[in-house]
Amino acid sequence: MATKFSVPRGTSDVLPKDAFKWEYVEKVFRQVAKNFGYQEIITPIFEYAEVFERSVGDATDIIQKEMYRFSDKKDRVFALRPEGTAPVMRSFIENNLGKDGNIVKLFYIGPMFRYDRPQAGRSRQFSQYGLECLGTSHPYYDAETIAVYYTYLKALGLKNYDVEVNTIGCPDCSVAHNKALQEYFKGFFDGLCPDCQSRLEKNPKRLLDCKVEKCLQFHPSAPSMLDYLDEKCKTHFDQVLKYLDILNVTYVVNPKIVRGLDYYTQTAFEFVNHNLGSQNALGGGGRYDGLVQQMGGKDTPGVGFAGGISRLLLSLEQEGLYQGENPHPKYYIVSLGEDLAQKAIELLTFLRNNNVYAEFDLAKTTLKAQMKNADRLQAEHCIILGEDEIKSGMLTLKNMTTGEQTTLPIEKVNELINL
Repeated sequence: MATKFSVPRGTSDVLPKDAFKWEYVEKVFRQVAKNFGYQEIITPIFEYAEVFERSVGDATDIIQKEMYRFSDKKDRVFALRPEGTAPVMRSFIENNLGKDGNIVKLFYIGPMFRYDRPQAGRSRQFSQYGLECLGTSHPYYDAETIAVYYTYLKALGLKNYDVEVNTIGCPDCSVAHNKALQEYFKGFFDGLCPDCQSRLEKNPKRLLDCKVEKCLQFHPSAPSMLDYLDEKCKTHFDQVLKYLDILNVTYVVNPKIVRGLDYYTQTAFEFVNHNLGSQNALGGGGRYDGLVQQMGGKDTPGVGFAGGISRLLLSLEQEGLYQGENPHPKYYIVSLGEDLAQKAIELLTFLRNNNVYAEFDLAKTTLKAQMKNADRLQAEHCIILGEDEIKSGMLTLKNMTTGEQTTLPIEKVNELINL
């Protein structure tokens, strides 16, 4: 017996019954991003592993546990991309996209890969959408970036979520906060999960990003970054909130947001759906002013966000919202008789060449079978070609919703395009 193959654990097929939903949310994202002046960038799905090690941070779970590494025949070490920002930064630097000194706005959509425990809304291969605004440190663009995401979810009709914003300060004012976190969590060391015990010395902010139940109980009383901000960071954050108000973005300040990547500074934010369980973040992002320089480029400030399509679709489904529509034929051609097949194919070709979705089935020869197939495909109209129609030079057109039948002269077939 031949081996029966199955999809790898943590991955899934997007079948035709669902693919149109993905197409819809991607289409809306592209349009919203373009409305805000963003242009699409497409990067490879694998990069040199160092691209992520240098940017994401070697103390993060992504690098230590989740990144898919592999070596090629020349022993060069690559990685499947676990996130989208680092490849965009690499391309920005390599292609000198900021050479004219203007703000550069880029967006992307594509698959990412992380070796993670599969669960609802979290897979080992997942599709992500995101954008990056490079070349400005003005707080307005932090707010505008959040507004892009807000506008996108509003365009989809989503309502059951919160916009949570915070600042994690700059490297200078983070020193005191990190010490305060270490002192605080040392008192609960034995109650922390093994990962948090390890993070305590290397990167104490990461403890606030832990979703393990036993660790969550210690978060509410943990020292807040808001109490350790220097004047510059405090002013920046106040300005971000002011611009969010001007942009009519409804938000809440959550001082526990830190994000899971090391390159963030100052503004951090998440869009949270509280019906998704522990994996409740639709997406998020923040400012990363040192990242381009950290990766070998010029000192270039930046801000951006990313979100996952699977969780977004789950959220839309929960709220019973429109997720696009599976396409169905505008016309189904019913051909009555073997010698009329050529006429049917000619008409079919004419319609398709004029960007009209049309269908037929030569294997089904009876009127009943073809009408049944048209109904199954949810065709809007049937075009009936029989001997009588050909002799009279007329087409019979049946509206599949109302059942009404009309005729159309064959020489006026062009009218079918705009019907």
